[in-house]
Amino acid sequence: MNAHKTLIGALVALAAVYAFWFARDAHPVAALLVFALPPALCAMAAMLGLRTAGFWSGVLALLWFSHAVMAAWTRPPERGFAFMAIALSIVVVFAASIPGLRARFAKRR
Repeated sequence: MNAHKTLIGALVALAAVYAFWFARDAHPVAALLVFALPPALCAMAAMLGLRTAGFWSGVLALLWFSHAVMAAWTRPPERGFAFMAIALSIVVVFAASIPGLRARFAKRR
């Protein structure tokens, strides 16, 4: 599977994790707008082939990672969702970085 498809799949999965995680929140619409919408929009941007989709996905994944680590550390009932978000955000960072790494370390002719 190539990095582009992995990035899209991880973003869609991350949006789904956040949607399920905050479905029973006191303010579900606000939580979905803040947490589930950004990875969904990044996935759509990547599907459309926008050049900056990978960059912004990687930048936002660092925020998602930080939030999930904080949630896993401080809210034991939410640890399952937090660990899924941690794993998916790491996948997003690496999938977004692979094309640049390949270009950087490719053999020059």
